[in-house]
Amino acid sequence: MRFSTTSTLAVGATAGLMLLGLGSASAHVTATPTETAAASYSLVTFATGHGCDGSATTAMTITLPAELMDATPTVNPNWTVSKTKEKLDTPATLANGSKVSERTKSITYTAKTPLADGLREAFVLSLQLPDAEGTTLYFPTLQSCETGQTDWSQIPAEGADHDSVDAPAPELTITAAVAGDGHGGQGADGGHGADAAGVQAAEATGGAPVWPSWVGLGAGLLGLVLGALAFWRTGRKA
Repeated sequence: MRFSTTSTLAVGATAGLMLLGLGSASAHVTATPTETAAASYSLVTFATGHGCDGSATTAMTITLPAELMDATPTVNPNWTVSKTKEKLDTPATLANGSKVSERTKSITYTAKTPLADGLREAFVLSLQLPDAEGTTLYFPTLQSCETGQTDWSQIPAEGADHDSVDAPAPELTITAAVAGDGHGGQGADGGHGADAAGVQAAEATGGAPVWPSWVGLGAGLLGLVLGALAFWRTGRKA
């Protein structure tokens, strides 16, 4: 009986730790795309779950990499949105053949009510990835708070891990274009983002992968079943 109870507690504790570890948020500002294929349209979610050394967040300014000419910010009812433009030294040619003389340099979300430290928020940008397989795009993000700020703009050395720097810039790496799709995975909405289900999934999870939650849930249920079985068998022997 003592052995079975100990086993039950051990299995349950292990499952609980797995759930806790899988559900914990990263300490960094992250960028999670719905698509990474070259030339595809993607919803990129920038998520944060903390302030600046405990101070509430008042604004998030996301700087677009030079490879992007523009991005469409998703409306967030708790924040106002603004774009900062910059003139190009040389006009750029877009994928559709048109030329532009300016680009969106950054997009700023300003809080209507400061976001308290420890509360999570997500900001979603709709954009078309460049046709540049293997390229890593960096999105330096300035987190402004009631007291102080954190500049998430550090880029790891080539080959180094994302966590090798203290304040890494959110990033994504472009993968190979989707075979048979001239727009690298463009949806039925004409290339203005993923379908409605994809948008809802990205915003509901803040861009975080969904499968770890299911794995953790499965591990927890398995732990409960095994513990109950051990307890039942011991009872029968008694």
